[in-house]
Amino acid sequence: MQENEIRGLDALNLGSSNSPHTHAVWRVAWPKLAALAIALSLWQLVAISGWRQSYVLPGPLPVFVELGRQLVTKDFWTAVAITMTRGVVGFGLAAVMGLVLGITVARSRILRAAIGSLITGLQTMPSIAWFPLAILLFQLSEQAILFVIIIGAAPSIANGVIGGVDYVPALLVRAGRNIGAKGLSLYRHVVLPAALPSIVSGLKQGWAFAWRSLLAGELLVSIANRPSLGVFLTQSRELGDTSYMIALMIAILTIGIGVDAVFATIERGIRRRRGVVVSG
Repeated sequence: MQENEIRGLDALNLGSSNSPHTHAVWRVAWPKLAALAIALSLWQLVAISGWRQSYVLPGPLPVFVELGRQLVTKDFWTAVAITMTRGVVGFGLAAVMGLVLGITVARSRILRAAIGSLITGLQTMPSIAWFPLAILLFQLSEQAILFVIIIGAAPSIANGVIGGVDYVPALLVRAGRNIGAKGLSLYRHVVLPAALPSIVSGLKQGWAFAWRSLLAGELLVSIANRPSLGVFLTQSRELGDTSYMIALMIAILTIGIGVDAVFATIERGIRRRRGVVVSG
């Protein structure tokens, strides 16, 4: 009898340990699932309302059937690989330039006064406006796309660094100086770690600018023998294949959400290490 009671308590403990994890997963998942269901329902209602012909605005079913067909083709994954390679390379270069520019401007009052507003102006300028100049400078080439990605993303990253440095508590800086940190050592060991949340936010925003610039570039700059998601989007529009076009748009959206989830994981890790994660 006593042994059975102990086993019962063990089972109860196991159930209680698994339940919070299950509830936490469900608490995170259900708003996303509900939003997805609402979006698909609205899409279906608009499609069956007759507002546009089905070949112009198909419903979710034919689009997802087409997406499933594309997911098993080599050409689709080749296009994804080319687009992602451009995005990663462009964003990497923009991150290096933006971080260096941000740190340099944050450390110099003269540079802050001279080009601080220019960096913000570049951040607000639509990336697509740079493509005429990029094509003149680099012709229809990979360099033209990379140029616009960099100039679209780097200012946002630089502003993230500058904003993070500006909000580092003066008390923390004084404490670093009191223990002998100064110059680059002060920035490396005190200022930049304190500004890390803002820097990561700037990188996240920079990726958003880079991704938008990249897809705009692929729509405008067609490079021979280099199929990409942007090129396939243009082809689907020219062929009037709306299901294929929307399927590609969903793929592009999914990639963007996936990268955003990576940045969100990094941000949660930073908050957890600093003890500022809010539960519930």
